[in-house]
Amino acid sequence: MDLTTVRGVERTRKVRLAIDAMGGDHAPDEVVAGALLYAAEFPDDELILVGDPERIRGLTGAALPSNVSLEAAGQVIEMHEHPALALREKRDASILVACDLVKRGRADAVITAGHTGAAMAAAVLRLGRVPGVDRPALAIQLITDSGPFVLLDIGANPDSTPENLVQYAHMGSLFAERALGVAQPRVALLSIGEEKGKGDARIQGATALLDQSGLNFTGNVEGKDLVHHPADVVVCDAVLGNVTIKFFEGLSGFIFDLWRKEFQAGLRGRLAYLLMRPGIRRIQATFDYEVLGGSPLLGVRGTVIITHGRAKRRMITHAIAVGAAAARVRLPELIGETFRRPGAAPPTGPDGEAVGGDGVPAQAPAAGSPA
Repeated sequence: MDLTTVRGVERTRKVRLAIDAMGGDHAPDEVVAGALLYAAEFPDDELILVGDPERIRGLTGAALPSNVSLEAAGQVIEMHEHPALALREKRDASILVACDLVKRGRADAVITAGHTGAAMAAAVLRLGRVPGVDRPALAIQLITDSGPFVLLDIGANPDSTPENLVQYAHMGSLFAERALGVAQPRVALLSIGEEKGKGDARIQGATALLDQSGLNFTGNVEGKDLVHHPADVVVCDAVLGNVTIKFFEGLSGFIFDLWRKEFQAGLRGRLAYLLMRPGIRRIQATFDYEVLGGSPLLGVRGTVIITHGRAKRRMITHAIAVGAAAARVRLPELIGETFRRPGAAPPTGPDGEAVGGDGVPAQAPAAGSPA
């Protein structure tokens, strides 16, 4: 989440955030450091560090901040492990314990830099799907020349139906509107052409359904248009989404490597760097993916944020901010309200109180989506 884009997000509601302290390439050191930075900046929010208490206390010192506590977890799911097998064999894994805290109402969100597959599986296993949602979707923000947009799905479901794509559009629109402060988010489908007849049968079917969905659907967009912010929410299946974000990452790294080589090539290169340094720093700030924080897993009964496995303290801090913003607006409950069957009882929180209204009227799912 680019925090400068957040407008009108409720700040008065305190939230409790479960941090998977053992997940990620630089855990627990960088995860704990990032959590402490967030705790210092937002003292009203409560953080629960989940993992090996001895290792965590070795990083925090004997006296924890008043808004930080520990929850013991004796196991860790490593990046190379098969998620389903690991979850069966490691019942005390930190990501499972963190999800259990949300399930039991002791936390409002889970933030992890650990194994993406394990985090998604743990969330579905422990929290379950929001009623009416067929498949959860993993969303991310991508950088453009005029601010970030939301892209989903980027990894949760390799095979999606037209109805699934419509559900992703609803969930992504809610995330953009409520957590990021985008008024009436524009929604588009990623395809091979802008015309409605372009794309495979799945895209054409989703286009027909989105036309009737009540969303601010603007049509199809091509890959070349993504850098120009063609919509606030762009929807695709997980294979296309994952290829897209990894191409973005690889291309930006390739471009900066070319510049670096040019600037290191003799005296002229070094002089050119001195002259261009202010502009280069502005460009680097634009491509600073760490400020985007993490990816929300939309469609599960709880707020789950999955950030980059290579995340260090600064990105961890931003990922926690994403989780806090989504938890404050009760995003899972809003999604449940959107897909609730007409006449069904409204969803309730851990205390039994009805939630999910917040001024959002219940509506039937889009035509063709699960009823």
